[in-house]
Amino acid sequence: MYENAIELKGICKYFGKVKANDNVSLTVKKGEILSLLGENGSGKTTLMNMLSGIYFPDKGQIFVDGTEVTIRSPKDAYLLGIGMIHQHFKLIDIFTAAENIILGMDGKSAVINMKEVLEDIQKLIDRYGFQLDLNKKVYDMSVSEKQTVEIIKMLYRGANLLILDEPTAVLTPQETEHLFDVLRNMRKDGKGIIIITHKLHEVLAISDRVSILRKGAYIGTVNTGEATENSLTEMMVGEKVSLNIDRPKPKDPKKLLEVKNLTCLNKYGVKALDQVSFTAMGGEILGIAGIAGSGQKELLESIAGLQPGEGSILFTDPESGREEELLGKDPLKIKNMGVSLAFVPEDRLGMGLVGDMGMPGNMMIRSYRDGKPIMLEQKHPRELAEAIKEKLEVVTPSISYPVRRLSGGNVQKVLVGREIANAPKLLMTAYAVRGLDINTSYSIYHLLNEQKEKGVAVIYVGEDLDVLLELSDRIMVMCGGQVSGIVDARTTTKEEVGLLMTKHRGGAGA
Repeated sequence: MYENAIELKGICKYFGKVKANDNVSLTVKKGEILSLLGENGSGKTTLMNMLSGIYFPDKGQIFVDGTEVTIRSPKDAYLLGIGMIHQHFKLIDIFTAAENIILGMDGKSAVINMKEVLEDIQKLIDRYGFQLDLNKKVYDMSVSEKQTVEIIKMLYRGANLLILDEPTAVLTPQETEHLFDVLRNMRKDGKGIIIITHKLHEVLAISDRVSILRKGAYIGTVNTGEATENSLTEMMVGEKVSLNIDRPKPKDPKKLLEVKNLTCLNKYGVKALDQVSFTAMGGEILGIAGIAGSGQKELLESIAGLQPGEGSILFTDPESGREEELLGKDPLKIKNMGVSLAFVPEDRLGMGLVGDMGMPGNMMIRSYRDGKPIMLEQKHPRELAEAIKEKLEVVTPSISYPVRRLSGGNVQKVLVGREIANAPKLLMTAYAVRGLDINTSYSIYHLLNEQKEKGVAVIYVGEDLDVLLELSDRIMVMCGGQVSGIVDARTTTKEEVGLLMTKHRGGAGA
């Protein structure tokens, strides 16, 4: 009997010039739980998407039970006994659990004996210790129940290798422990299980071995019993790389924003932010670090008036000293209160700009509620567009050229330039240099430092720890919707920040 359920050799996957996976080789044994660990953008999900047939590798080999195979579609993966449970479930809301489990399966007859089907599924439930009402409609289910349906669906189809992508991200601690009990039962039954995760305490609690990826490359595999949180963190984040980013010292920093006990729910009804407290100072860059989905998006949207929540978000006007409560107010009310706030969202063309418009049209979006006749008042937007094009060296055939046809870096320059042109006192950016070339990235860093020196409070959400360590004055680390620590960027280490990214510590302010 072949020991390895799956073996990957020299797997490479490219998206344009980006190496998502670079010569990755690893194995998964039968009857073991392997954790796949890595920070944002390390290539974990991309690698597993090739195993499940969503992507096709550009190079490399995949072996199942010792035999080389070709996986070109999810159906190929399913026929090989590979099933992947994604973060976003693929269920039909108006169907029952049982109906979703058998949906799309091949059958010899058009008539299905539901009594037999229910009996067969119930045997699986009893065998592994699941908790599920097979007659319950999906729209009445909790997130944990939906996840259970997805897992049973794969097992019912004969999966011997299960891949779970961040399976505990939206589960309570009690639901997580029950899931782990089920996975241990599946391991005893000889199933191979891969868990994509970033939570070190869960890695140490559930897995037999841990494979680490960093920036698309395979770093190594260790036995969990021989690993510690510190050793795994060092493998995950690597040594600090000096980028030589300018970082002027803050001059006379003043408190402009104070967030107290901010709590909000995501679309699943789970806490996206849990008692978050911190301050942002004018004249400094506050970096925010955390694995993707730790609450960064909800935090910025709450401050910008796009997300409801509980707690307090106080903005202090630097000239008058007047305090304004922002929580519970939409962006227009915040603007009408005289609060000068700018937000560069993660979704540049979805939330930030209108892709079919040129630069002047996108400049006008910022002021269309100011009472000016939009069709006539175009001089200022055109002047602003020309100024941004010249200062930020935006490469475009003309300022009227649709922004969706520009490169990612030029789109980001347009968006950041427009927000800065409004002379904000608080500037928030989400992944401002994601996907940008090195020169454009340094242009953005320079712009943020210019704002900092003007006394603006800059909040920079980033995923590259090396950048955060060199650009920020302080770094607030988030994990699971909580603040796990706030550190001095000049004196902290990459390892300390990496460890905080994987630990829940409760929301202490600073």
